[in-house]
Amino acid sequence: MKLSINTDFTKLPLAHKVVRATDASNLPTPEDHVVLAHDERHLRRRVIQTASDDKVLIDLPEPTHLAQHDRLVLDDNRTVEVIASKEHLLEARPRDALHLAELCWHIGNRHLAAQIEHHRILILRDHVIKAMLEGLGATVTEVSEPFEPVHGAYAGHGHSHGHGHGHSHDHGERDAHGRLPSDPHYGHNHA
Repeated sequence: MKLSINTDFTKLPLAHKVVRATDASNLPTPEDHVVLAHDERHLRRRVIQTASDDKVLIDLPEPTHLAQHDRLVLDDNRTVEVIASKEHLLEARPRDALHLAELCWHIGNRHLAAQIEHHRILILRDHVIKAMLEGLGATVTEVSEPFEPVHGAYAGHGHSHGHGHGHSHDHGERDAHGRLPSDPHYGHNHA
């Protein structure tokens, strides 16, 4: 959404609080809604545009992930419902529970956002990952639906987990003999 440089943010309705969908049943019907993709629903301070074309300034005390049907509470106590937009996803269906765990491991090893359910995994469409999952025996289908990926262990705790923190990661990229690339004998087959 493009805003004019002349936008007076002090005149916009202010959303200062979130009521989770599980706690919203006792609230009146929302006055409006906003449709956001999964990566747009993690925010702290931002101007959004609602379905009725109104602008709202979100100013939350800390970065927050908004889920499907959460409510933004405005300064005049009106609410705006959050709707997760449909996204282009891959649905991977495993053979059984153990296979599901294996597929989750491979997806997590690549640090991909994933929605994990009892009988399927949803990820953003990626032809390379699709081929990998099919190669691992999953039934993979392209779907379009709301995406609610699992949040990382540090989500919402003010901790950033990047790879530049001084220790190595074993991401499972071992050769047929279990050796890592750092092993001087990596890739050598001494049968």
